[in-house]
Amino acid sequence: MKLSNQPYKGTRDFFPPEKRVHDYIFSKMRETAHLYGYEAYDGPLLEEVDLYKAKSGEELINEQIYSFYDRGERFVAIRPEMTPTLARMVSRIHKEQSKPLRWYSIPNLMRYEKPQKGRLREHWQFNCDIFGAPSSTGEIEIVQLAITLMKNFGATENDFEILLNDRGIVDAIFTKQMNLESEKSHRLYKVLDKSKKVESLSFKKMVTELTLDARQEELFWNYYGCDSFEKIITLLNAIGEIDAVKNITSFADHAKHLEIDKFIKYDPSIVRGLDYYTGIVFEIFDKHPENARAICGGGSYANLLKIFGEDPLPGVGFGLGDVTLTDFLVTHNLMPDFSSPETEVYITFQTDDGLKFALNFATKLRAEKINCVVNLEPIKVKKLFSVAEKKGARFVTMIGTDEMASNTIQIKNMSTKEQHNISTLNIAELVRILK
Repeated sequence: MKLSNQPYKGTRDFFPPEKRVHDYIFSKMRETAHLYGYEAYDGPLLEEVDLYKAKSGEELINEQIYSFYDRGERFVAIRPEMTPTLARMVSRIHKEQSKPLRWYSIPNLMRYEKPQKGRLREHWQFNCDIFGAPSSTGEIEIVQLAITLMKNFGATENDFEILLNDRGIVDAIFTKQMNLESEKSHRLYKVLDKSKKVESLSFKKMVTELTLDARQEELFWNYYGCDSFEKIITLLNAIGEIDAVKNITSFADHAKHLEIDKFIKYDPSIVRGLDYYTGIVFEIFDKHPENARAICGGGSYANLLKIFGEDPLPGVGFGLGDVTLTDFLVTHNLMPDFSSPETEVYITFQTDDGLKFALNFATKLRAEKINCVVNLEPIKVKKLFSVAEKKGARFVTMIGTDEMASNTIQIKNMSTKEQHNISTLNIAELVRILK
């Protein structure tokens, strides 16, 4: 039987050009996390399914996880998300650690989903979380970090915005003010979470089907019409929800002080479907009409460790997938050209006996941490420059009989066309020219 040479549906092969893109994205993620003092962590690829049952939504458990019984009859799954693993790890050590904990990871995740634009069965996700920060400070730091990451890719407020809400506000209105029982409140949450994915008439119909009374429906639509911090604060003051006013006002004030408010917009439809969120929730939204969608989501939570019998510990974090981020960067022409490798020096020789000389020269350069590629056979001068371009070389050497006899190197800058003849004994001068 002839085997297919294609990857499993919904996964990708990363040939060198694609891997260069991946490495670039990951490097920016790590760089940004380190700027804020976040430390890397990781966990196992397999977890017991019970861990996801305790924390994740029914859709993930029933339809999306890759699960099986191992040889010890344990029911396990390939990790579909990182947050349950994070919670498990934090529950083991947080009591002995100074707060806050600042952690990040870029795990490989698998979900059995229908592959489509922005969504595959396998992806990598940048996760940043902070645990044990003083009230409201973790939220503003995480949002600021997310904005810094997007800016580090070259994005501006014209390219993306952060749509933000507070689950405390939604709970206050749905439970306290509208007096909804938990089941109906939960259904309204789910309807609200779908509002950006359906037509306006369909959304209104879904709300009507919940059979709210006239007062409840009026309050809901008043709430849904609040599309700015000013409007939601006015509404909350009018209905006497003072605690909710304090929380959202504090966040808005911090954002203005840090001059990141231009990136942030209050949006009453942002509730995030997962039940464990308890405070600020947000999504990074692409403003480009060809890719108008959420590319990232996150929020604050206090009860994530309860499944391990731990007391509440405030936490806030977000997850940004590599697939949606790549789509965003390509759509906005922010992705550098990685079609060619990055080679500092392409070392070539033109005589049959030049290999040893070239290899010896390459060894000296590598000792100075200079990346170089040796052409392992003689190459004609008229051909070597086109090959050097394909290899992304900044410099190219030409070694012939005269160079070997005089122990020199003829080296050419591919961009400026400047050319030097340098003694191979004068490594310091070579390094100066190359750097």
